[in-house]
Amino acid sequence: MLEERDITQPAPDGEKVQLAVFDFDGTCIDGNSPVMLVKHLALKRMLGKRVTLRIGLWGLRYKLRLPQNESWVRGMVFSAFEGKPVEKVDAFLAKFYEDVVASRWRDEATAAMQRHVDEGMAVVIVSATFEPIVLRAMQDHPFQYQVSTRMKAAADGTYTREVEGLPVEGDEKLVAVTRFANARFGEGKWELAHAYGDHHSDRTILKAAKTAHAVDPDRPLTRTARSLGWEILDW
Repeated sequence: MLEERDITQPAPDGEKVQLAVFDFDGTCIDGNSPVMLVKHLALKRMLGKRVTLRIGLWGLRYKLRLPQNESWVRGMVFSAFEGKPVEKVDAFLAKFYEDVVASRWRDEATAAMQRHVDEGMAVVIVSATFEPIVLRAMQDHPFQYQVSTRMKAAADGTYTREVEGLPVEGDEKLVAVTRFANARFGEGKWELAHAYGDHHSDRTILKAAKTAHAVDPDRPLTRTARSLGWEILDW
């Protein structure tokens, strides 16, 4: 977790910092950046066919909502970068964002973020995707903080294929945002005002928000949004 750009104003005495939290894949962008990355790496022959197939089978099980090891699949993807210098890998992922992901960013996400910034809120991306991708997006869009999946670096400054902590996926999103906000703003000094998500795995963090927004939701999340009266957005 990193706090890269602090442009919020301190909350007045006695008031809590208001957070507006956005999912990244399927919400701020049209598509799934880890899936795009796997295809990108396969085309560049940085992932072997066998590894690509195993990741694809994992993805199929994920779509079927079968139990999965989130850390394992991220380690498989990062096998392409194992033993390579952190700086070079981060630059590669930033370039990947520019070349493949940036064009998929939704203008509606920018508008919603800017509105919350203008309201004095702290805008946070919370995502299962890899941290360097989100950090690059931060340079172009109005969110101040991000909480995303970070991979472990070895003592020699190269990447391993291990996740640092847990992937920021599903229920872990609320855990990670809570940990971040407590550290940044102080325990009891913030509240989750708005949350935006597209996938049924985002239910936990959406339910924790004062106002939940389902963005182009999948069928399970659509049912939940309708039953709980959440706003459904077509981005």
